[in-house]
Amino acid sequence: MNVKDKVIVVTGASSGLGRHFAKFLAAKGAKIAVCARRLPLLDTLVDEIRRGGGRAIAVPLDVTQATSNESVFEAVKAGLGMPDVLINNSGLTRNDPVLDLTEADWDAVLDTNLKGAFMLSSAFGRHWKSNAKPGCIINIASILGIRVAGMVAPYAVSKAGLIHLTKSMALELARHSIRVNAIAPGYIETDLNRGFFASPAGETMLKRIPQRRLGKAEDLDGALLLLASDASAYMTGAVIPVDGGHLLSTL
Repeated sequence: MNVKDKVIVVTGASSGLGRHFAKFLAAKGAKIAVCARRLPLLDTLVDEIRRGGGRAIAVPLDVTQATSNESVFEAVKAGLGMPDVLINNSGLTRNDPVLDLTEADWDAVLDTNLKGAFMLSSAFGRHWKSNAKPGCIINIASILGIRVAGMVAPYAVSKAGLIHLTKSMALELARHSIRVNAIAPGYIETDLNRGFFASPAGETMLKRIPQRRLGKAEDLDGALLLLASDASAYMTGAVIPVDGGHLLSTL
């Protein structure tokens, strides 16, 4: 499971899981292009990676803008070399009852989580195909694309769509040596949800997870490294849940 010298693009890298993925893969020897809208945060991340002996560049990206998506491949190629792996991690959610959602709420989530991944993957796929170069796409989905929860309808719909996009693109692009797989995380501990899961309601939710704990960002490292490396050369269209067994429990 070796990613040394692979050029890996991580979207949504200014914070959260994207930031963790970038630092983890850089520590494994990959050359990392970190992409997001908040350039100052990307610059800070690049500095951290470089101080640790890694190689990284920052590329501004708004996945909802087609022109921004089209320019990323060339920017990465110029800064690090031909990209090998694209990790579609950009995402957002809205926590509202479905009857209270506005059209703008819906569009914001679907445009970022699903349409953005489609447009960027298509742009990369066209470049890889025209250069006769193998490529690898890893979509960060969610177990909420497989099961449902209340108050997050557009998020769940976007992740279900991302899972089917993963399979559709895998089917069509396999002949061009482009692999497309997905990771479906369960509930991962962050600064934003730590307080909730310490509350009575959060503790009740934790009891539904067979391992009786939240996931940590590093719990995703194994699946990420597998899919980004040539160890998964015969895998495409796969969706790997990393959820402490949550999908095995009842709703």
